[in-house]
Amino acid sequence: MKNCILLLLLASLTAGCALNLVTGRKQLSLVPESELQLMATSQYKTFLAEHKVLTSGSSAEAAMVDRVGARIANAITTYYNNLGKSSVMEGYNWEFNTVESKEVNAWCMPGGKVVVYTGLLPITQNETALAIVVGHEIAHSIAKHGNERMSQAMVQQLGGVALEVALAQKPKETQDLFLMSYGIGSEVGAMLPWSRNQETEADKFGLIFAAMAGYDPREAIPFWRRMSTAGGAKPPEFLSTHPSDETRLRKLNQFMPEALKYYTSRN
Repeated sequence: MKNCILLLLLASLTAGCALNLVTGRKQLSLVPESELQLMATSQYKTFLAEHKVLTSGSSAEAAMVDRVGARIANAITTYYNNLGKSSVMEGYNWEFNTVESKEVNAWCMPGGKVVVYTGLLPITQNETALAIVVGHEIAHSIAKHGNERMSQAMVQQLGGVALEVALAQKPKETQDLFLMSYGIGSEVGAMLPWSRNQETEADKFGLIFAAMAGYDPREAIPFWRRMSTAGGAKPPEFLSTHPSDETRLRKLNQFMPEALKYYTSRN
């Protein structure tokens, strides 16, 4: 009986592997993206209601976040439409919000629901570095890294049941898995770490997305150096899921020539 259950689970995992149109690799995707986008809309609304949100009309910081977000969103939407891969952006209804918080963090939920914490801005220091971060977080989203992490967690912790079943049977646990999968809020427990593949992909495509929007990708190097030394002996929570080390910087330099092609074509 146990062998039968294991075989069924393996068959389910195999069927749940899908080719990602952004990265070109197969990844575990047990939850339809449309369902995650619906969940994101609800969770995003709840998050904003529980935090102080700055508006672009009264805050220069919020205006900068809105400006960076709009430029990157427009650039990548145009890019994938021109490639004939408009499905990459299917269901995306972009929202960019700035939350007043000392936490050094930023994230992007499915469907383009983005938050930047004001605690991050003293480290970014300028609009171009902010674009590097926003591009990185958007890359995690459209590469469906959160879906991949949540699928893995649902197999490990909830037996691989469908999302609607998990929400009905264990709503709190499922919502916490969602928040952890997208790096939102330390109050839900230890965040799930991005894998090396996921982090490398987000670095690569984040550079390219920022460059597509007209931001110099070379700003990524000094930014990640600043981030690695922020907080002294205890790095920012942001780095618990986004490791910063010499390996990252070496890879960023490897990705730079490709990103610069997009940047120089605009400037």
